[in-house]
Amino acid sequence: MTGWLEALLAAALVAGLLGGVHCAAMCGGIVGAVCGRHGRAGWRYALAYNAGRITSYVTAGAIVGAAGQVGLALRGGALAHQALMAAAGSALILLALYMAGWAPLVRAVETAGSVLWRRIQPYSRRFLPVTSLPRALGLGLVWGWLPCGMVYAVLLTALATGDAVHGALVMLAFGVGTLPNLLAITLFVEQVGKWSRLRPVRIVASALIAGFGVFAILKGTQPAALAADGLACRIVPGLAGLLH
Repeated sequence: MTGWLEALLAAALVAGLLGGVHCAAMCGGIVGAVCGRHGRAGWRYALAYNAGRITSYVTAGAIVGAAGQVGLALRGGALAHQALMAAAGSALILLALYMAGWAPLVRAVETAGSVLWRRIQPYSRRFLPVTSLPRALGLGLVWGWLPCGMVYAVLLTALATGDAVHGALVMLAFGVGTLPNLLAITLFVEQVGKWSRLRPVRIVASALIAGFGVFAILKGTQPAALAADGLACRIVPGLAGLLH
């Protein structure tokens, strides 16, 4: 895996992990409704629901990554590939701004996505009430397409990878990052996400993601400066070490 892709995956994971408040606001109600009624077995329903949700994320990532791949094939050449890497970095900076509380562009895209959601949302009724694990999985598959600015910002990054597999991996990393917060809702409804409400945490998360974005832009515009045997090998492990 090249250094820039590792940076994208790490940024997507950080965004999902530290975007707990946003995820709880968007999906917390449905997760609580699905799992709360099942008592101690609620965690199994939560896993099934989130497996469906993440599957939809991965599918969307593969679709947009494939779209970027088609565009790359039409244009071709190293220059087009570098442009995609720079675009991926720009998408990460946009995500960082969104997490910091400023992203009117992402909110506009979120509003546009509601058109698709109005067509998909009625299918969720087929899985209600959630009386079995397959129903929880099906509901997660539908709700994975809920309009969400953070998801759309990460999808822009997946698009910029210019590869279906890489796009799917970016969305998988994001989905896995969101999992702890949404599983915690099942176990600690009152306490979930309190630490991620702290402004310093959001600032650190935004700075980390923006750093990954700058790295991707530099990788696209100055590939020689970030050669695989040079700075890239030092930056990415160093940033990854901050997560531990």
